[in-house]
Amino acid sequence: MPDLSKPALVWFRNDLRLSDNPALMAASASGRPLIAVYVLDDENAGAWAMGGASLWWLHHTLASLAQNLEAIGGSLILKRGKADEMIPALADETGAAAVYWNRAYEPWAIARDTQIKAALTQASIEARSFNGSLIVEPWEIATKQGKPYKVFTPFWKSLKASHRPADPIAAPAELSFAAPPTSDRLDDWALLPTRPDWAGGLRQMWSPGEAGAQTRLTTFIAEGLSDYDTGRDKPAVRGTSFLSPHLHFGEISPRQVWHAIEASPQGQGEDADSYLSEIAWREFSYNLLYHFPSFPEDNFQPRFDHFDWTGTDADFAAWTRGLTGYPIVDAGMRQLYETGWMHNRVRMIVASFLVKDLFIHWRRGEDWFWDTLVDADLASNAAGWQWVAGSGADAAPYFRIFNPVSQGEKFDPDGDYVRKWIPELAKLPRRVIHAPWTADRATLAQAGVTLGLDYPKPIVDHAEARQKALAAFAKIKDAA
Repeated sequence: MPDLSKPALVWFRNDLRLSDNPALMAASASGRPLIAVYVLDDENAGAWAMGGASLWWLHHTLASLAQNLEAIGGSLILKRGKADEMIPALADETGAAAVYWNRAYEPWAIARDTQIKAALTQASIEARSFNGSLIVEPWEIATKQGKPYKVFTPFWKSLKASHRPADPIAAPAELSFAAPPTSDRLDDWALLPTRPDWAGGLRQMWSPGEAGAQTRLTTFIAEGLSDYDTGRDKPAVRGTSFLSPHLHFGEISPRQVWHAIEASPQGQGEDADSYLSEIAWREFSYNLLYHFPSFPEDNFQPRFDHFDWTGTDADFAAWTRGLTGYPIVDAGMRQLYETGWMHNRVRMIVASFLVKDLFIHWRRGEDWFWDTLVDADLASNAAGWQWVAGSGADAAPYFRIFNPVSQGEKFDPDGDYVRKWIPELAKLPRRVIHAPWTADRATLAQAGVTLGLDYPKPIVDHAEARQKALAAFAKIKDAA
């Protein structure tokens, strides 16, 4: 008979919740007392260590998880360092007989976790991992030829037809915990910005943690789902779920979201299907990351290696600061800096502008998003940038170049989004709000706008940039 007095470690990662947590449930079912631990592993993550906005979120969601564990008699042990050293050492220190965790899919995490599992097994410590982040594991879905999907639509059809998510697991009412080992203090990690404290907008907009995630989901189903198919493209309205950071940190699982959507009054309609396809796009992104681990760094289509990126640092700086002279672009970049998030339609517009108007490599945009997004997710971030650049799997055609003026006029027709994030243009009439350089002097004067002083003139002519981009992309079209 096994000695059930020896504890089991539950290693929390991007699964910072108690409900629908397979690793936690399996550890509880083992009959052993539990020790819950989180390791902040910056070293193994390397270039993909969390950026500033993600660290802000991490602080608050760890505090929330700790409170939830304390409410059922436990505590959260915090350690900072290389997890391949911390986890085996903690298992040895506590005499743990088993370690349970939910899988991560970043290439560096897979390599690390494989090493940890081997080390634990060699030490006669049970090591078990589970799927707590995806509807379907990347190795469980494939084309008829047994190959990974590279096109989203057939992936989505296969997911719907053959991989309906299992029912989510309710949070445990009680758990048995072992005496906790020593822990770092969360405040000592200094994850929050201080000088300057740029997180005021984040605090105003977000409530990290499992409860915040459930509230977001409930609010979206009640207020946004019934008009999602059209509302999702309008950045001035609350037409999206705002669940992306909650999903990334695992405060809610995709199958919890999926089942809640299907169980809602609108659950079988076009709007629900449209929203679930966005959950599937996240799955598709992880599918690409798993099967093509260099995806975040390298062009998926090698011919883009021959593209001549001629953009300047000055133009990149203007883009990051929301000072390009194109209101829909600048509004998005300012929303990002203020809130740690940007509307998905606007993400496509600003990405296209960086790559195809300013001729700046998509990797620089990906890196900026990585540092500034609260939902900075390696798979989704890389897939989105490569899609816009035209270099990725199932990417937008290279000749699809978003016109920032017409995009603004189509999806923000009254200019409400621009007025919110660029208050210096708030008094411009809607006919020129997306192209203030076309306004006559009287209109600008009446709105209190002096171009080049209150708001910049366009740093590039879009029509000229478009022709330049088409010619440059055409050169590499047939490259090997």
